[in-house]
Amino acid sequence: MFLLLIGDRQSALTDCRPFADLIDRGGFVVAHSEDGILAACNPEQSFVPASIAKIATALAAFNILGKDYRFQTEFFLDELNNLFIRGHGDPFLISEEVDMIASRIHALGLTEIRAVYIDDSLYRFLENDPGRGTSDNPYDVPVTATAVNFNTVSIVVDDKEHAASAEPQTPTLPIMQDMARGLAPGQYRLNICRDGCDPASRSARYTAELFSAILRARGVDVAAAYGLRPVPVEARLLFTHFNARTLKDVVYSFLQYSNNFVANQVFLACGGQLSGYPADWKRAERAVESALTQILGPDITARVKMVDGAGLSRRNRITADAMLHVLNAFRPYAHLLQEKKGARLKSGTLKDVYNYAGYLANGRSFVILLNQQRNTRNSLLTRLEAMYGSKREH
Repeated sequence: MFLLLIGDRQSALTDCRPFADLIDRGGFVVAHSEDGILAACNPEQSFVPASIAKIATALAAFNILGKDYRFQTEFFLDELNNLFIRGHGDPFLISEEVDMIASRIHALGLTEIRAVYIDDSLYRFLENDPGRGTSDNPYDVPVTATAVNFNTVSIVVDDKEHAASAEPQTPTLPIMQDMARGLAPGQYRLNICRDGCDPASRSARYTAELFSAILRARGVDVAAAYGLRPVPVEARLLFTHFNARTLKDVVYSFLQYSNNFVANQVFLACGGQLSGYPADWKRAERAVESALTQILGPDITARVKMVDGAGLSRRNRITADAMLHVLNAFRPYAHLLQEKKGARLKSGTLKDVYNYAGYLANGRSFVILLNQQRNTRNSLLTRLEAMYGSKREH
C-alpha cells in the first residue's frame, strides 16, 4: 500500500504502486488534519515547484510586509522643473493609478514640467531575473524598480503597421509604434523586451512616456519624456504615493492569475524590507528563507529552496511534505486561491512540470508534484478527491 503517516510517525518505505498509472516521477500528500498526513507518495523527495511557489512567496510576504502593506513611489522636482520618479517595485503602477497621481500633481499647482526622468536605483541586479525566458510573451517580462502596466504594452496594429493603444485608460504612446514594427494586423499585449532590450532603459522610457501623456491630459504641460536619471541631491520631494491596493489585494492577483511579474516584485520587496535597498535577488532569497524559518521552523524550511518568487527558475525546489506545512500556515488565506471543482488550489506548470497545491473540497490540504513528461495532475486530483475528499474537515 501507499505510505500512511499518522501524526509525526512515518513508515520507512514509500509505496507509490497504486498510483503507478499516473505517477512516473513525482509524489503527493493529503493531510488527515492540520497535525498529520493521511496519505502520501514520495513526500520527502525534492521537486521543481513551478508556480505553486507563489503560495510560499505570499506566506513570507504577509510575515515580512504585512497584509496591509502598500507599495510606494516617490516624486521629486528639481529647480529646473524636471520631474523625477523613483519606484520601490510597485507591481500595480497601472494607467489608472498613474491618472490618480497626475491629478495630485496638477492639484499641487504644477502646470509645467520640463522633462520626466525615471530613477531605477532601488534595484541592483548582478544577474538576470532567475528563470525568466527570452520569449516575447508577457509572462517573460523583466522586473524593474519603476514599471508601469506590468512592463507590458497593449496595442492594436492596423494593416499599415500603425499602432494605437488597445486600452481606453492608456494613451497611445511613441513606444507603441516602435514596438509594432513587423507585426501583422491584430491586437497584442507585448513584453517590453519583445525584441531584446536593456530592461531598465526600455521600462524607463515607457514609464516616462505614460506619465507625460497622462499629465498632459490632466492639464500639466510636459515638454519631453526621457529615460533613466538618478534623483539629484538638490531635488525636493513632492510627495510619496502609496498604491491603492494592499498587499492582500496584490497577492490575490498573482495567485488568481499566476502573474510572474507581480510575484517577483513582492519577492524583491521582502528583501528590501528586511535588508534595505537596493533590492536584489540574493537579499530577497535570504529574506523569504528567514520568514519561512520563523513560520515553519528550520527543519521544514531546509526542504524549501526559492531563488525567485514566481517559481520560474528550475533551481527552486520543494518537497511535498514541506509544501503541506506551507499550506497549513497559509490556511487563513485559502480564499485567495482559485476554485476548481470545489477545491481551492494553485497550479504550477513548466516544461515537464505539472503541480497542484491547495485544499480539497472538504478542507484537507493536498500537494501534487509531478516532474514528468505526462501531465496527469487532473486525473490524480480527481482520484484523490474520490478517495479523501468526501468527509468534510472541521
